[in-house]
Amino acid sequence: MAHVFVYGTLKRGQPNHKVLLGGTNGCAAFQGQGQTAEPYPLVIAGEHNIPRLLNVPGQGYHVVGEIYAVDEQMLCFLDEFEGCPDMYQRTPVRIVVLEWEGMPAADRTVQCFVYSTATYPPEWLHLPYHNNYDSQGQHGLRYNPRENR
Repeated sequence: MAHVFVYGTLKRGQPNHKVLLGGTNGCAAFQGQGQTAEPYPLVIAGEHNIPRLLNVPGQGYHVVGEIYAVDEQMLCFLDEFEGCPDMYQRTPVRIVVLEWEGMPAADRTVQCFVYSTATYPPEWLHLPYHNNYDSQGQHGLRYNPRENR
């Protein structure tokens, strides 16, 4: 099992969370909540208002998200789902655990895979940065689900 940190539409309550459920695509077990140990720019970009974590450590905010333990089948599915390696790249990132399986986690970090992008238009660095994505958030940029494209 590998750990994956999700920060966007794969989180609970978000439009794509369903792909982590039911076992059809492999196994994904929620482990807890965390945030990136280093700041990163999380922007909402492109014609479909997709949340994107730009691979620029040290810039932006500590991004909040969820940690899942996933099997190899789910990891392969997520690679395809996230358009890896073209749209996103799966990279290891250190995550500070905020809550682990319902319990507070004091001074714990875990290495997780995260889908970030190193290839993007330069103007994306000038978009507003977010620390916690919600598709219905106050940013007013509504995510356009895949099934509507």
